[in-house]
Amino acid sequence: MSLIADLEDFLDLAHMGRMTGKNLPMHALTPAQARSEFEQSASVFDVPVPQVDSYDLRIQARDGFSLRARLYRRPELEVSPVPVVVYFHGGGYVIGSLDSHDALCRRLAALGDFALLAVDYRLAPEWVFPTAVHDACDAVNWLLQDGIKHGLDASRVAFAGDSAGGTLSTVLSILAAREPQAVTIVPRAQVLLYPVTDGSCKRDSHVRYAEGYLLETATMDCFYGHYASGEEDLRDWRISPLLAADLSGLAPALVYLAGYDPLYDEGLAYAEQLKIAGNDVLLLEEPGMTHDFMRMSGLLEEVPVIHARVAGWLNAQLN
Repeated sequence: MSLIADLEDFLDLAHMGRMTGKNLPMHALTPAQARSEFEQSASVFDVPVPQVDSYDLRIQARDGFSLRARLYRRPELEVSPVPVVVYFHGGGYVIGSLDSHDALCRRLAALGDFALLAVDYRLAPEWVFPTAVHDACDAVNWLLQDGIKHGLDASRVAFAGDSAGGTLSTVLSILAAREPQAVTIVPRAQVLLYPVTDGSCKRDSHVRYAEGYLLETATMDCFYGHYASGEEDLRDWRISPLLAADLSGLAPALVYLAGYDPLYDEGLAYAEQLKIAGNDVLLLEEPGMTHDFMRMSGLLEEVPVIHARVAGWLNAQLN
């Protein structure tokens, strides 16, 4: 299938900007510059929906660092406690924030019979592997102690995220099954939106879609260089969950992939390994879309339908 027409037009404009020197690829920018560019893309791709309440809070990490988080819920969700989706933003462990994914989180919460807790884990190169994993663990474990104070039901939790955030979500799901002392929450579901699953090698899709489709292979390599200390880290299953020794007994997974994405092949391989290990897996694909399509409601008319599909699956798993 060819690219969706509106998305192809957008990519053509982006390419023209690059040819004229106005737009540089992410891997040509400093982390600070890349973060700024990514934040600006949020207003291009979408606008926040108004019918969701939200407020910011703080979660203390194991080293005393205060993590930012944002809690979303529909005003009419009066019954307490309510199920909660813990959401981790994408960005290759280097870029992304609560604000870059605010519109997406609001849209999912507006469609859900659940609250949504977005976590602002620490980023590289200031904080390298495994800091993001530890922050993610600390954030979900916080639910057992303090979740009820915010009307959240720690017995009905899903882990969700896009790109590197999807990686964190499935790593938490594995830890919950293999190392319950590390992740004390037992998730009912995991949502992996075009996840990063293997940083140890390159697959065909890394070559096919290496350049010109929003996420670029060189950018992923650059992000890995900021986050990981070397090849040994990239072979660690907490960066590359496809290399985990045991994927059995995990929470049901929704794996959603984009056809024009360097990460397509590794995402597909991970979904297949989850199935082989005996897990309940729903694999969905958008053949005509690129990486990051979940943030594109303002650009692509097809995306709100995808949001409803994801939220509906979560509703079924959590309720």
